[in-house]
Amino acid sequence: MRQAIPERIQLAVAQRANFRCEYCHIHSDDLFLSFEIDHIIAIKHGGTNAIENLAYACPHCNQHKGADFATLLNDFSNIVVLYNPRIHNWIEHFDISDGEIIAKTPIGQASIKIFKFNEPDLLILRKLLFELGRYP
Repeated sequence: MRQAIPERIQLAVAQRANFRCEYCHIHSDDLFLSFEIDHIIAIKHGGTNAIENLAYACPHCNQHKGADFATLLNDFSNIVVLYNPRIHNWIEHFDISDGEIIAKTPIGQASIKIFKFNEPDLLILRKLLFELGRYP
């Protein structure tokens, strides 16, 4: 049975992330919906509630990621892991141009595919936030 994550742990995860989604980097103040605690490796895949396996995520990223931790890219021959904020450096895998998150590596490509970072509404939001000095 899945155990609830204590509020003190949830707060520690949010503070560690500076209240930004650890995947797309949007700040929790800039979305109407509440942010969530994501299991980087889902419980069903052997992940735990340990703070090292938890990430602060916007509802968009958390919904699209689900229990995924990897995907296949276009050639369907290699499994590529998704961006993991505990072991990967965001700027090594992504860049941002005019609100669009751009992949620099296969991990970036896989993550953009699964998280759907560049849906039109998100592009508009990030561009507006960038103009206001709130993103990234």
